[in-house]
Amino acid sequence: MRLPSCLLLALLIVCGAVLPHVVVAQSASPPVVPPSPAKVAAVVQRDVESLQAAVGTIEPARRSIVGSAVDGRVIQFPRENGDRVLEGDTLAQLRTETLEWQLAAAQAELTLREHELAELQNGTEPETIANLEARMKAAEAQRDYTQSQLSRIQGLYARGQVATQTQLDEAQSLASGAMQDSFAAKSLYDLAVRGPRQERIAQAQARCEIQKAVINQLKDQIARHTVVAPFDGFIVAEHSEVGQWASSGDPIVEVVQLSEVNVRVNVLESQIASLRIGQRIELTVPAAPQTQWFGVVHRIIPQADVRSRTFPVDVRVTNQIDNDAPVLKSGLLASVRLPVGTKHRALLVPKDALVLGGPQPVVFVLDPDPTDRKLGSARPVPVAIGVSVGKLIEVTGPLEVASHVIVEGNERLKPGERVQVLEEVTYD
Repeated sequence: MRLPSCLLLALLIVCGAVLPHVVVAQSASPPVVPPSPAKVAAVVQRDVESLQAAVGTIEPARRSIVGSAVDGRVIQFPRENGDRVLEGDTLAQLRTETLEWQLAAAQAELTLREHELAELQNGTEPETIANLEARMKAAEAQRDYTQSQLSRIQGLYARGQVATQTQLDEAQSLASGAMQDSFAAKSLYDLAVRGPRQERIAQAQARCEIQKAVINQLKDQIARHTVVAPFDGFIVAEHSEVGQWASSGDPIVEVVQLSEVNVRVNVLESQIASLRIGQRIELTVPAAPQTQWFGVVHRIIPQADVRSRTFPVDVRVTNQIDNDAPVLKSGLLASVRLPVGTKHRALLVPKDALVLGGPQPVVFVLDPDPTDRKLGSARPVPVAIGVSVGKLIEVTGPLEVASHVIVEGNERLKPGERVQVLEEVTYD
């Protein structure tokens, strides 16, 4: 049966208005979400001690107010407040010109004394010995001659010949004088050959030693006019300047040693028995939070403050020097965690595993995929935190030893979220 043309046209108009709005439903699968990357660390079990927080003040390991040992005028003052100095560096120089002149004169005097000693030790000069030997031989010859003349005249006188009593007396006198001259010449020769007596050499040596002592005394006086640093450290106070007169004992500069520092804390009498020398201590410094600081108990003062009933305790910390400046400066506050309780067994996780901000701290435990140990799901576990031990912290909660917690990538995890293990991190 054929439809009328007008009815067919009406049907086409209706179909044209409806078909553009018809949507054909198609089936679609949900998108695949890749696992989140993360790093994990094992839960460990160790013996820990309860810690008590205490606030202390950083003090220099050593402090010295360096003074002048003598009176004098400051002619050099090369250092300024805050400068770093090494042991033996000059802090101030006092005028020493007069002493230096005296030292030069004393050294010249010592040179003279040493030459005198050398002359005695070397003995008589060969030329002098030869001269004295010649004189001795001439005296001996004269002695022999006069003795011969005396013998001849004595013979003539005995026979009553030409010789008279006067001639005999004269011959005897000449012979006696020649004999004495011979003895004197020989003695001088023997002395020259033997050389100076040991007593004279010892006297000359003593004079040299006395002069050396004078020189050392002058050098010591000059050295005491130079004020030097007693140890490596930093200048924290100045008490003089160029042109200023310094009297003996006057302070010049104050130097502190900051390569190591002490943190002075006051410990209650009920806690002091738990501390011992050499005990490792963890501390934080608000002015240097980027570094984890550790020290050891260096000194326990056995005298309590009778009002507060606390004992002063010094914790020695090795400082860091950056660009010739100490990171830990004298006077800074430090928070010290003192082990004052008994040891107990506890579960520890890295501090990075804690997720804070909620009503209770949470760690995300990795539940591994049975088919792939590098894959797993994140399970949140509420915990209570306790003692801090370096980068680890005590936690109490439904955890097991050797299970793994997520330490990196845990900030945005959701319960049950799939994770992929990139690395297992270990902590000392």
